[in-house]
Amino acid sequence: MSLNLKRVSYEDLTTKQREIYNFQKAAAALADYGFNCIKLNDDWEGADFLAYHKDGETLKVQLKGRGLTIAQKYLKKDLYLCFGSDEARYLIPYDDLFKVIKRVTPAALRTRSWLEGRQEYYSGRPSKDVVNAIERFKLGPVTWPSPQASG
Repeated sequence: MSLNLKRVSYEDLTTKQREIYNFQKAAAALADYGFNCIKLNDDWEGADFLAYHKDGETLKVQLKGRGLTIAQKYLKKDLYLCFGSDEARYLIPYDDLFKVIKRVTPAALRTRSWLEGRQEYYSGRPSKDVVNAIERFKLGPVTWPSPQASG
C-alpha cells in the first residue's frame, strides 16, 4: 500500500482542524523540552492542554494559533500561553505576558476590547518590542533524533 501524502494549507482548515493542527505543532515543540502533552476536550481552568514534564512538573496551557491573546479572566490561574507559528512559537506564563504587555504596550489595555466588558487584547502580529521582551520564552525549532538513536 502506498501513501499519497500532500501538505495542507493552514488557511484551508476548518476552525476545529486548526485547533488540532496547532496542538500537534505545540506538542511537537514541547517534546524537545521533555514534555508529554495531552489535549483536553473541554477547557479546564482556561487550559486547552496539559503538558507533563519528564521530571514531574505539570503545566496548564492555553493554546492560541498564531496571535498573542491576553484576557483578564485568565490571570492568576497558574496558566501558560502557547502561541506562534513554526517560525516563532512561545510558551510563557500568562501573568508574565500580561506584565510585558502592560509595560511595553500599555495602549493595549486601553483598547475598546479591553475596556468594554470583555477585557481581552489580541495581536495577530506582536510588535518588535513585545517580541524582544519575550525572547527568552521562545521555543526552538522542532528537532528529530538521529537515525542512530534508539527508540
